[in-house]
Amino acid sequence: MSCSGCSNAVNRALSKLEGVDKIDIDLEKQLVIVDTGLPQETVTQTIAKTGKAVTPLA
Repeated sequence: MSCSGCSNAVNRALSKLEGVDKIDIDLEKQLVIVDTGLPQETVTQTIAKTGKAVTPLA
């Protein structure tokens, strides 16, 4: 993600998921933190659908 448009697209996609409690996006660090009980795969697939590269953290 390199701009607010990118982060907004990711935020919109994640906000549509049932069970997402909080989304924090840090453009400078290229980091998205999602507070949810959903499987990590669901979150990463949703972000990937926006066209952004995803590297899950452990």
